[in-house]
This record gives sequence, structure tokens and C-alpha cells, in this order.
Amino acid sequence: MTRTAKVGLDALLTPEESVLVLIDHQPFQVANLNSHEPTMIVNNVVGLAKLAKVFDVPTVLTTVIEERGGHLIKALQDVFPDQKPINRTSINTWEDRRVVDVVEKTGRKKLILAGLWTEICVAMPAIQALGEGYDVFVVTDASGGVTAEAHDMAVRRMEQAGVVPVTWMVISGEWQRDWARESTANAQGPILQEHGGASGIALAWELQLLATPTTDDAAA
Repeated sequence: MTRTAKVGLDALLTPEESVLVLIDHQPFQVANLNSHEPTMIVNNVVGLAKLAKVFDVPTVLTTVIEERGGHLIKALQDVFPDQKPINRTSINTWEDRRVVDVVEKTGRKKLILAGLWTEICVAMPAIQALGEGYDVFVVTDASGGVTAEAHDMAVRRMEQAGVVPVTWMVISGEWQRDWARESTANAQGPILQEHGGASGIALAWELQLLATPTTDDAAA
């Protein structure tokens, strides 16, 4: 079963313990994505991928029968331009030994998953990996299903098995943990501004205010 605590500080994600697997963000899957607005899922998974790059979190890209389902969406591939996705035939990513081998070689046990569709290509590997000793986190707003019900039932099923549902902004906070870590904070800011919606707008506003001289400063 899983290795780490479900409560307390050790239950939170750190970049050093995390490994990210992004599953089947491809045209065929996007075409039948009805649980969320597709542009939102694309926005969120690209933001998540950029965060993983900033925090040096190993990231596995994988597709299923890409010659028919299409290549990985360009915005996501562009984050890792030199990385070729592992192209599978298996519906369950965790039954492809190549994917498992890459994850195992990292030595990390906090497995973060996002993909299309939630009820199939995310739920299957999440439940299997959980039984093999991984702490599994599913990024629900970077994943989606063929219907809202399908997505919701998948999340419920995974929760019952012990999977932890999170959103991509939660991951950004847990990986950062302290704004004094300026190297990642400075790199994370532009990602949040571009992909964080209202939170990104608020951050841009805060930076504007911090850069605006006070009346006393102006007088001096």
C-alpha cells in the first residue's frame, strides 16, 4: 500500500518526491471532452507542465495510438520540445512497461497523474499504481471525461481507493511552499499570470502595486 502519511506535513507534495505523468492529451480525446470546457483543460495541463519544468519534476508524456488519435497537443509538446511521448496501445498506461520503468527509475513515490479521459485512462493507472505502493494524486482540472458524470464518478471511485484529488494551483502552492524560495517563485510568477485566470490577474495587479511609488517616494 501507500508509503507516506495522509495527514501532516509529510502528506504535502514536494518537488523532490514528485513525478508527473501526463496521459493522452490528444485531439481525439479532446474532441469528446464534455466534462469541462476543453480550452480550460488545455490551459491547466500546460500550466501544470510548465510548473513541473520550473521545479525540475520528472515528467512523462504518453499518448495512445497517436497515428490515429493524433499527436500530443502542440502547446503541451512545446513545453518539452525534445521529449518524444511514449506511444502506447494499452488503454491502461500502467500496463505499458516503458512508462512504469521511467517512473521507477526516478525513485519517487508521489505519483501525479492528469489525462483524458478521467474515467478510463486516468482511473486505471491511478488505481493500479496505488496498489503497487505509490501515493497517487490526480489533477482533476487538468483531466476530463466524456461527460460530467463520467468525470465525477471516476474521481469518486479513485477517492474510495485512496487517490488524492488536487488541482494544478494546489500543486503550485505545495511545490513552492515558501515565497522566499526566489528562484522558483520568480519563474512561477509568469506561469500563474498566463494560466492562472483571475489568480494570475490578481498577481499581476499586486506586482503593479509593488512597483508603483508611494506619494512620499514620488516627492523625494
